[in-house]
Amino acid sequence: MSAGLVATAARVSGDLGAVAQAESIRERVTPLAAEDAHAYREALSAMRAPSGETGEQRDESIRRALVRAAEVPLQIAEEAGNAASLAASVAEHGSEAVRGDAQAAALLAAAAARAAANLVGINLAAGADNELVVRAHDVAEGATDSARFVLDL
Repeated sequence: MSAGLVATAARVSGDLGAVAQAESIRERVTPLAAEDAHAYREALSAMRAPSGETGEQRDESIRRALVRAAEVPLQIAEEAGNAASLAASVAEHGSEAVRGDAQAAALLAAAAARAAANLVGINLAAGADNELVVRAHDVAEGATDSARFVLDL
């Protein structure tokens, strides 16, 4: 949704480069919802009936499934961060008439990044020092910074 708002604001502003970037973000994000659901189902399945003959193999099967279930929300968070950054640029440099749309896009993208980053930690059942959790948190913070920036314009 945020990428669509950014594309609209960029189009009205005559920024065809930003329109293309927003459309690209939307194209990358759209299949991630289904991919996320699939990865999560696979993780649940692996936890119920892990593959492998030994305990170590079963643990590794579960670990791989949980990592995959965290990687997709991380991708979503990263794309939301991209949308928030793009929205901030369009809000700053675009038409005043659609600044509110770009601001709304940045806020939506920041919320999406934060929600997706939260899912990374939940899906991994890992602490804040886990590499994927740290990356997701950093992306969400960047998106939040973009949202704060647009509100100060």
